Amino acid sequence: MKEKKGVKNDIDLDAEDMKTLVRLFKEYYKEQKGEDFPSDPKVQMMEAVKAVFRSWDNPRANVYRRMNDIPYSWGTAVNVQPMVFGNLNEKSGTGVAFTRDPATGEKKLFGEYLINAQGEDVVAGVRTPSPIDKLAQDMPEVYQQFVTIANNLEKHYRDMQDMEFTIENGKLYMLQTRNGKRTAAAALKIAVDLVDEGMITEDEAVLRVDPKQLDSLLHPQFDAKALKAAQPIGAGLAASPGAACGKVVFTAEDAKEWAERGEKVVLVRLETSPEDIEGMAAAQGILTVRGGMTSHAAVVARGMGTCCVSGCGEISMHAEEGYFELGGKKYNQGDYISIDGSTGKIYGEAVPTVEAAISGDFGRFMGWADARRTLKVRTNADNPRDAAQAVKFGAEGIGLCRTEHMFFEGDRIKAIREMIVSETVEEREKALAKILPLQQGDFEEMYRVLEGRPMTIRFLDPPLHEFVPQKEEEIVELAGEMNISVERLKEVIAGLHEFNPMMGHRGCRLAVTYPEIAAMQTTAVINAAITVSEETGTMITPEIMIPLVGEVKELKFVKDVVTSTADKIIAESGLDMHYKVGTMIEIPRAALMADEIAKEAEFFSFGTNDLTQMTFGFSRDDAAKFLGAYYDNKIYEFDPFAKLDQEGVGKLVKMAAQLGRQTRPDIKLGICGEHGGDPSSVEFCHNVGLDYVSCSPYRVPIARLAAAQAAIKEKNA
Repeated sequence: MKEKKGVKNDIDLDAEDMKTLVRLFKEYYKEQKGEDFPSDPKVQMMEAVKAVFRSWDNPRANVYRRMNDIPYSWGTAVNVQPMVFGNLNEKSGTGVAFTRDPATGEKKLFGEYLINAQGEDVVAGVRTPSPIDKLAQDMPEVYQQFVTIANNLEKHYRDMQDMEFTIENGKLYMLQTRNGKRTAAAALKIAVDLVDEGMITEDEAVLRVDPKQLDSLLHPQFDAKALKAAQPIGAGLAASPGAACGKVVFTAEDAKEWAERGEKVVLVRLETSPEDIEGMAAAQGILTVRGGMTSHAAVVARGMGTCCVSGCGEISMHAEEGYFELGGKKYNQGDYISIDGSTGKIYGEAVPTVEAAISGDFGRFMGWADARRTLKVRTNADNPRDAAQAVKFGAEGIGLCRTEHMFFEGDRIKAIREMIVSETVEEREKALAKILPLQQGDFEEMYRVLEGRPMTIRFLDPPLHEFVPQKEEEIVELAGEMNISVERLKEVIAGLHEFNPMMGHRGCRLAVTYPEIAAMQTTAVINAAITVSEETGTMITPEIMIPLVGEVKELKFVKDVVTSTADKIIAESGLDMHYKVGTMIEIPRAALMADEIAKEAEFFSFGTNDLTQMTFGFSRDDAAKFLGAYYDNKIYEFDPFAKLDQEGVGKLVKMAAQLGRQTRPDIKLGICGEHGGDPSSVEFCHNVGLDYVSCSPYRVPIARLAAAQAAIKEKNA
């Protein structure tokens, strides 16, 4: 209707236009529902109440709950209240405001309002509103009253407030207040400032920041040099900070689909709505044509820690034709753009990014967290670069170094393949001798980066078929290099085929079959530890982890290979070096037999990825195909590979921890699956008395904060 009349805002339509719209809406209602729109106000109200109750079970609400750990069983409630009219006349209006800036945390009133409008107009971003301080000119008395109320609300709730208000004919009405959503940077600043203002304690401050939010502080920003050279093609509102670069997509479905195949995308929309939640979560950033700083896109992006630029009215959208125009140029779906959520600028190219700098409030806040947690935090890292990054983020060691990840580079893979096709122990040892110095060099580099921090090294775990070529041309090339026939190599590859390789010839089973692999890896670990201990003067205690154990005898078999090799090398070195041999608890039988296994294992590390897979009896690679149906039918509420199943898998972890300690009271207990960086799983690990969690480098601060919150909650309880 607005396009037809050539006007911009709803209020520019006259009474006849609105009557036409009402008629069209009523016709549409009848077409959809098969009955007339109800004219009885009580019926209308009850239908609206039912609609709110139904909203608890719509797909986007279910996705939102999974993202925020909200149980389905909680249900929702409905408030029925009389409302006032913000669209009565030019002395009426509506707005949303925060007591502090939700993007930066700065202590100043931040918000927007519209004259002669309803609340939905501000939130939906249909019209671009005025900043709240302009209200001081439009309605000075109302503004002063609002400032007083805002200050009182913040003092009462001792947190930054997000308030909605309506002005009817010059009179102010407060509709609601709640603790406001904020970016990670704002959350830190507000928490620290509230402590300095004497409003909350350090314990309360630590509980105020969602650990998952820290993620957005740790990821790259635009490279300053590249940014200087890049020319902005337009600008919107800096709605949620950070930098995003990716390919243009126009629908939430495309954003999700493209992200699943590894593409980085920027979701470009007229405005977002709750239906877009999955696409918004999948995108690197969000760009909207309409909407202010309190629109749906801005608020949701800030909560997710996703970069967002909103209200870029210069964009001419042609989403159905697959393009938009800005700055005199056409941008098609799949073209690269970059957006800066801290400045609102938009770039029509891929702008490179650099690492985020962490300082100030972050350091002080994390100091409070570290002083309160009892759970140690390590990292999963297989190379010096990741190890250094994790140490920078506060990791206290490495909880999982996957040695197989070191075998895929350059000549190493050739030596591994040579070992696989070997027919005798001597041939295998000859091939392994080529890998030994390379693996030892890797461990030395890791030990240097760690500067005395512990490292748990997991011996070779995946099935051997992962190391052999599958393509014809690669097989021919390898056969030539190894001086064997193509037929012979194909026989070896066929012989490695397994129907269920993840439950096949892998982990400790490889070392039982080929003890020389364990001997070579032990030699590399112990020699590296000796070299770096002598270099630095700090004695290293190597931690060797035997994977996939389910029976104490197989652990003892491999452990005997390790100890005989290690003891000989240490004796020859003349150093007084100690080492530990432990295992990864990732098979349900190992958890059940943990008291027996602890007779040989000096530490347990729970590999919850495989433990989850084997306990549930489904593959983490294939589960995504059917988990959607399980969510829809309320069988599962979350992905058990992302958030630990505390009732089932958790029961095994708890049982194994108790049984292990019965046999060996000083046994070290940790967790190294991806659950080690999930806040609710970290809290569980604290509660069952594990010594540490281990997670990917960028999740280390998340785990540190989650561990502190778990300790504070336990103390408060």
